[in-house]
Amino acid sequence: MRTTEGWQATDGTTRLRRVAVPRRDLRDGDIAVRVDYCGVCHSDLHSIHRSGSDGAVPGHEFVGTVTELGSDVAALRVGQLVAIGTIVDSCGECDACRAGQENYCAEGATLTYGGTDRVDGSRTAGGYSREYVLSARFAYPLPEGLDPAAAAPLLCAGITVWEPLRVTGIGPGSRVAVAGMGGLGHLAIKLAVALGAEVTVLSRTVEKADDARALGAARLVLSTDEAALRDAAGSFDLILDTISAPHDVPPLLDLLAIDGTLCMLGFFGEVAVPVMRLMMGRKRLTSSGTGGRAHTAELLEFCAERGITADVEVLPSARVSEALDRLETGDVRYRFVLDLADLDAG
Repeated sequence: MRTTEGWQATDGTTRLRRVAVPRRDLRDGDIAVRVDYCGVCHSDLHSIHRSGSDGAVPGHEFVGTVTELGSDVAALRVGQLVAIGTIVDSCGECDACRAGQENYCAEGATLTYGGTDRVDGSRTAGGYSREYVLSARFAYPLPEGLDPAAAAPLLCAGITVWEPLRVTGIGPGSRVAVAGMGGLGHLAIKLAVALGAEVTVLSRTVEKADDARALGAARLVLSTDEAALRDAAGSFDLILDTISAPHDVPPLLDLLAIDGTLCMLGFFGEVAVPVMRLMMGRKRLTSSGTGGRAHTAELLEFCAERGITADVEVLPSARVSEALDRLETGDVRYRFVLDLADLDAG
């Protein structure tokens, strides 16, 4: 057993405390990674608020440097930059795992934090820490040309929007709408545009129009303007709903074209949907949970080829509470990333 330094939630608030975090000794297929940059995700906030005294160490989108290899690891090298996402293990044998969709492992994927290790039953602790130990299968070489800090959010926010874009076959000529323009939404715009789609942003405020166009969107439609919504009815092949707060979903279905898909990615609560809104146009309501190994590797290569990363504000990890508080109020454009180097200081 080894230890590292990290930031732990203990009382359900964003007042995280610095603690010694246990890490396992390396197994044959493991690597140790010095965590350099870790993104701050809305799901971190949810976990912190419900963690109570359980002691969650959040963080599931990070980039770091390989520092040690298990005896069976040949595909990576010490000193290499790697990226780690929301899952760190799976059964490897079920239909989903064999299809490269380890995120839907039939036995349950092992989450990067708050999960249960498949070997020793210990609880996983996340990337708000200076070191992480994991199976090398779930560490992705970071392609050259990607800034490590700005690439970190690709491993959660990025892959979360990438999978539905790929599964629905978005490409040149596709019409995509993005509801919400935060950490997920801004990457959804960039990726959909890069795939060749015409992108529209759905927003409650017209003030975001310039930012939407700067990210590559063709236009912004006010979701509070009933006339604008009527004009946009039947317009989109895919709507990526990245809004994290409760909101009215049926009006979004009216914006879909025949066989269009509404994919809910930001809100995990219950929604009421009249089936008739789906029937009229053979529309689909779906969701997606991050991504498997195949799509994650594909995303990183695509982003390297197109120069796509998140728009980030980097803070030293000691300011983690500030980042969480500002994220909760929406005061970020568009993703906070923690620099973990300050954990080296005593």
